[in-house]
Amino acid sequence: MKLRHFFAIWSLFFIGYAQAEIYKRVDADGHVTYSSTPLKGGKKLHLAPLPTLSHDKVIKANSADFPRVDSATQKGRDNTRRQILEDELATEEIALTESRGKLQTAAQNPEIYTDKEGKVFQNVSKQEEKMNALQEQVQMHEKNIAALKTELSNSK
Repeated sequence: MKLRHFFAIWSLFFIGYAQAEIYKRVDADGHVTYSSTPLKGGKKLHLAPLPTLSHDKVIKANSADFPRVDSATQKGRDNTRRQILEDELATEEIALTESRGKLQTAAQNPEIYTDKEGKVFQNVSKQEEKMNALQEQVQMHEKNIAALKTELSNSK
């Protein structure tokens, strides 16, 4: 017999011992202490067992009697889902167009700074940060559009 089987069978013998008695004590300052061993001045708590799902309910939930939706209701739900996905796709396409426009504008208008003497220089690090952030936005919208198109193609 494998070791894990041995421990599984061994643990079955101790299931009854897993339920411990719980004691509660409140001291003079109002601090509450819970313990599994009797405490001086503590009282034993009598707790109701936790509700569990009976085996019959589990079988019933998995059976053919489980509530089903008629085809007209399901078609309505599918059409609503498809409309939501199409609206989201349109919104993402607009956002992608705007992000690409911002990226192009940023590329055409580099960040500059002027020194104390009035000389104008390009701020390369700030420009790179700005371009990277805008490129990330474009990529995010492209990924969202791809995911939405995949969902739409799966819902046919």
